[in-house]
Amino acid sequence: MPSRPKRSPARKAGMLSAAPHGSRPDQVYARLRDLIVQGSLAPGSRIVETEIASRLGVSRTPVREALQRLQQEGFVMGAPGAQQSRLTVAPLTRDDVHELLDIVGALEGLGAWRAACLDAPARRALAKALRGLNQEFARAASAVPVDHGQLYEADERLHRGIVEAGKGPRLIALHDAVKPQAERYIRMYISMLTGNIQTSVDEHDAMINAIDEGRADDAQRAIELNWRHAAERLSKVIAVAGERGSW
Repeated sequence: MPSRPKRSPARKAGMLSAAPHGSRPDQVYARLRDLIVQGSLAPGSRIVETEIASRLGVSRTPVREALQRLQQEGFVMGAPGAQQSRLTVAPLTRDDVHELLDIVGALEGLGAWRAACLDAPARRALAKALRGLNQEFARAASAVPVDHGQLYEADERLHRGIVEAGKGPRLIALHDAVKPQAERYIRMYISMLTGNIQTSVDEHDAMINAIDEGRADDAQRAIELNWRHAAERLSKVIAVAGERGSW
């Protein structure tokens, strides 16, 4: 009987599996972005290519390519004139949160405008699904203790549902690039944001009603306002809890 092939160290460690030539940098990029968004690579922490390559079980080349992309998108940063090896995970700051959430609001506002321009049956079906998600969001907020992961996921599905309903390939691509950066803030500070959830529920209702009734401009304004208020709430929380990785 032929012997069973040995599992590679990368597979044993749950690292990146073998993939067709050319796709490895994308895999490394996605994995590194997840680690940053979820806080496993903390804000302000130094990124060393050799350590990342060893952690993911890959060579330094795809790591370098992934880091270049992450730096362009704002997930990592380096001091002026610094080498690639001096990159650090971007900090979470009050100024940055306003810029990011305003951009997300603008993108999702466009999605809401387009969703409100769908035909009446499509709008009704979308509104029904969104109301269900908003109810799920409200239930998660009222649970004792609050399941912050469930709360975030319900909110994320609601907003993503609007973007996908009004989707265009460019809108989705831009949203995919920017939203995870905003997610870093929400995940990091969400435990301090649950005291005023009813305001968010009401704002969700306003944008859902506008979509349902085909009021495109109102839908756009409602979702932009929702994100502007989220930025204000996060800014106040950061003022109390402190910026992360900014030193």
